[in-house]
Amino acid sequence: MAQKPVTAERIATPAAENAGVKSARRAIDLIETFAANDVWLSLSDLHARTGFPRSSLHGLLRTLLEAGWLEADANTARYRLGVRALICGTAYLDRDAIVPFATEALERIREKTGFTAHFARRNGTEVVYLETRESQHSTHLVSRVGRTLPTHATALGKALLAELTHDEIEELMPAKLPPLTPHTITTREQLHADLARTREVGYAAEIEEGTLGVRCVAAVIPYRIPGTDAMSCSMPVGQVTDADVQRVGELLAETTAELGQQLRRAGIR
Repeated sequence: MAQKPVTAERIATPAAENAGVKSARRAIDLIETFAANDVWLSLSDLHARTGFPRSSLHGLLRTLLEAGWLEADANTARYRLGVRALICGTAYLDRDAIVPFATEALERIREKTGFTAHFARRNGTEVVYLETRESQHSTHLVSRVGRTLPTHATALGKALLAELTHDEIEELMPAKLPPLTPHTITTREQLHADLARTREVGYAAEIEEGTLGVRCVAAVIPYRIPGTDAMSCSMPVGQVTDADVQRVGELLAETTAELGQQLRRAGIR
């Protein structure tokens, strides 16, 4: 069989594909840069944060702007995330079979405790808040849908880390854990000790480690191994006793266990 002649088009194809992959990766990195900052960003800001060439940034910004992923302030030549990011983020929740079940459980928890209840999922070393039911008397904005926080600084994260083995945690977590408040644990040794307590009592707890003025308890929803999702309650430090916290922790453990059974019966994994 005669071989096809090597043409300029055939030679250029791998390079073109690599350039396309590089551009796609940069577009994703750019979107995540906007997601990590709550301010309008200029071309200079983005160049400093990403290191991308200004010529590449011009093209990426124009493409993302035209597609609705970004919006621009014509007066300041700055950009921020556009409505398309919200649409796609909402689609993730709309297609997750657990969310309706979790929402119902959150409402029961809030009704029984009077405190703000959260549903979150672990993503590497972070927890992502997927649903919140705010207390009518809440004075602290603890979370919003889509917010991420470090696992080691939250009860939600600790409940989920407790699902992992010692070696898995060693491999996953950095040796030095960044503090969010003066009360945040900062070493893996402290984290392992905390996780041992979590496994013993059946729920995780923290006091002002993620947010000053707030203490939280959380429990894993046992429908996957290891667990990926958890629920928590946030409570103002000055309004609860240790006995109150224990009662809420036990309620969470009971509620998440029931939810796990419900999800497994529904065939949700």
